[in-house]
Amino acid sequence: MNVMVVDHEIPYTGRELRSGWVREASGLEGEAAVGFVGPCRVNNEDLVDMEDAEAGTFIEAELMAHVLAEHPGCNIAEGVLRQRMLVCLLCEILGERFKGVQRSGDDVYYDGRKLTVSIAAPSPGGCMIHLGINVRPEGAPVPAVGLEAMGLDPHALLRRLLDDYDRELRSCAHAQTKVRAIS
Repeated sequence: MNVMVVDHEIPYTGRELRSGWVREASGLEGEAAVGFVGPCRVNNEDLVDMEDAEAGTFIEAELMAHVLAEHPGCNIAEGVLRQRMLVCLLCEILGERFKGVQRSGDDVYYDGRKLTVSIAAPSPGGCMIHLGINVRPEGAPVPAVGLEAMGLDPHALLRRLLDDYDRELRSCAHAQTKVRAIS
């Protein structure tokens, strides 16, 4: 898997969750993930989570650390599992320093306040994943916390998270090659 963290700020509106955006933003092709930091405002009409859209919600934070991953040939079931793995890896990293980190499904909380937003969605050629981690959560429609208040550098966290994600996916691919079929 190709991974990269870009240094320049990129706003996230939800419209970036589409095939080809990772390549446009980073030059990475194929199975790839890009990390970036930027403000977040996803209006209701741009939500792909139908339950959230029907409830009239939106996503907003003054600043978030984002991961946008494109997995060609990946169905939605596998995409959701990869999304959950990415979220679990984030929890492992944060759990090294913070005891109050908890996961519920694809959401991460710290001391009872929401730290992340996340979605996996099918695309024409596979699956897309977005993970947004609050840096400065001002504007969030729910009680939220951010990396800044936790004393964490968002770019360093993104680099570690993407490296861990890449390593885990490579390990999974290797695990598939070292077993024989059973009858």
